[in-house]
Amino acid sequence: MSLSQRHRVEVSCFVDIEQTARNFYAHAVPEDIDLRPGDVVTVHDAPSSVDFGQSLSRTCRATVLRAGPIARFWTRATSIFAIADLYEVGFDAKELS
Repeated sequence: MSLSQRHRVEVSCFVDIEQTARNFYAHAVPEDIDLRPGDVVTVHDAPSSVDFGQSLSRTCRATVLRAGPIARFWTRATSIFAIADLYEVGFDAKELS
C-alpha cells in the first residue's frame, strides 16, 4: 500500500438507537476491527431514526476506509487542537446593579 492509498474493509456493525424520556443516543460499533486515527467508517442501511419512546438494536454492514500513514500522522497532530476547542469556555463579566 502506498503512502496515500486507502485500504477498504467491509465489516459488520452493531447499531443501537434509543429515543426516550430517559435516553437519547445513537451508537454504531464496527465489529472485529480496531479503528485507528484517520479511519473513516460508513454504515450502510442503518435506520435514520426511531419514534419517541422506542429503542432499536440491529446489525448492519459497514465500510471502513483505512487511513494511510500520512493521514494517520496528520489526524494525530491536529487532534490536540480539536480537543482544545471542547475545553474553551469563556465567561463575560457582568456588572450587578
